[in-house]
Amino acid sequence: MLDVRRLVLLRELSIRGTVAAVAEAMNFTPSAVSQQLAVLEREAGVQLLRKAGRRLQLTPQAEVLVAAAGDVLDTLERAQSTVEATLTSVQGRVRVAVFQSAALALMPNALRIMVTEHPGVRVEMVQREPETALNETWARDFDMVIAEQYPAHAAPRFPGLDRRDLTTDAVRLALPPVDTSLWPVDSLTGAADLPWVMEPRGTASRHFAEQLCRRSGFEPDVRYETADLQAQIRLIESGNAVALMPDLVWAGRSTTCRLLDLPGDAERTIFTAQRTASSLSPAVAALRDALERAAATSRS
Repeated sequence: MLDVRRLVLLRELSIRGTVAAVAEAMNFTPSAVSQQLAVLEREAGVQLLRKAGRRLQLTPQAEVLVAAAGDVLDTLERAQSTVEATLTSVQGRVRVAVFQSAALALMPNALRIMVTEHPGVRVEMVQREPETALNETWARDFDMVIAEQYPAHAAPRFPGLDRRDLTTDAVRLALPPVDTSLWPVDSLTGAADLPWVMEPRGTASRHFAEQLCRRSGFEPDVRYETADLQAQIRLIESGNAVALMPDLVWAGRSTTCRLLDLPGDAERTIFTAQRTASSLSPAVAALRDALERAAATSRS
């Protein structure tokens, strides 16, 4: 009989790529992970790993076991969710990954709802970039992710993740609140020669912003780069940069920025995703409901 815990280690290796990364994620030592994988190989009676330079490569037989490990984990998660659904009150822990503007605009109200209506649920929140967080939710590091999708930039899709749209918000050109004679801009093309602030390369917002500028006939002069939208806002309001900003960043606060509509009235979609295997979890369902109510409030 194959040991489920060792199968999970093999699956973690397929996801994370190195023994060191598996050890860090599972709170083991690298030598302990290697020893357990060696035992699993003996139990299976076939070669599961082979050297590929400095890395370990999974054999076709190992890939079969990885798929089986995923099925086992899904079954256990469904069983746990079914048990929780029989309780008279909603209890448990929900780990959620969020990006910054959702953390600022949606999570406070959602958490307030959870504390009031479901005090037996412990919600743990970690800020992550959506692309990374979707993968980590699929890998079971989180129970739910709040992610975003920009026009013409599809978010990654992972098998076994149930996605549900949460809200949409317009994306606009944010300009400093100074005399328009100094910044005579009334459209996106008028910002062609101005200094820009954007998120780091590789993010969906950066890809969207650069592509939109290029379709408008210019390459943006990105002088400032930060993932912190509050820092971006300070740069804009202080007259040092322009940027594309989604409306959600202004929820619950005022701004002195001038906001101009973009060509095509561009909108960003914000959505939640959770594993299908956890669809019966009352705690996860409660948080999803709280987030949808918080999103509805932010729109009103």
